[in-house]
Amino acid sequence: MKNISIASAQLRREMLTSAQALINTAESSAGDIIKAADIIAGAFKKGGKLLICGNGGSAADSQHIAAEMVVRFLKERKALPAIALTTDTSIITSEANDHGFDTIFSRQVEALGNRGDVLLAITTSGRSPNIIVAAKAARKKGLTVIGLTGPASGTLGKYCRVCIKAAGAKTFRIQESMLMVEHAICDLVEKDFEK
Repeated sequence: MKNISIASAQLRREMLTSAQALINTAESSAGDIIKAADIIAGAFKKGGKLLICGNGGSAADSQHIAAEMVVRFLKERKALPAIALTTDTSIITSEANDHGFDTIFSRQVEALGNRGDVLLAITTSGRSPNIIVAAKAARKKGLTVIGLTGPASGTLGKYCRVCIKAAGAKTFRIQESMLMVEHAICDLVEKDFEK
């Protein structure tokens, strides 16, 4: 019974640490979350689209956000044009093979991005080279760049119109905070397109 008690106390501590990271993110980044949602909704209203990129867990988040925008988050409404740049393995592997991993997203931004579109660039460190190269390519093409990073925006921050900083002392805690941010953005954007 003692082992269960110790495990329960450890689990409670971890969950409370996660909850505190969410609270910290809400307190420090609510304004930036609202700005980001306004930028994305505004782009959709003008016929633009949302491109999303990230590595690892952030790649999964990219797909998650695209699905919420295209299909729905909470309410029935028109489909919103969002593309996760993390999903086409033929493009990613051919670009990585022919030119290098750092350009797997920027090449897609060059091909798919247009002035008036938005790039949501996700990196917990703010320093992922392929995310920074994608942000540079997006700026060059006239896209608005929104960053979603951990507590430090790293190099990515200087290429962003808005950079949302998710709280957390460890990568997985930052990712938990990022998921809350992503859902908040989806919710706010969707409210602009309710039937």
